[in-house]
Amino acid sequence: MSTIKIKQVKSRIGAPADQKRTLDALGLRKLNRIVEHEETPSILGMVDKVKHLVAIVK
Repeated sequence: MSTIKIKQVKSRIGAPADQKRTLDALGLRKLNRIVEHEETPSILGMVDKVKHLVAIVK
């Protein structure tokens, strides 16, 4: 499996609780933090849920 880097680009303040939990599950707790995960369907689904708060870094 390949890996993807995910960066939090917008604040979680004001986001619904389920989106905050999704960011926590991805390991994103602070703005501009970058985490690396394997590119699995579950991770891609989590990224899709909070796509307005994160960006995929090449």
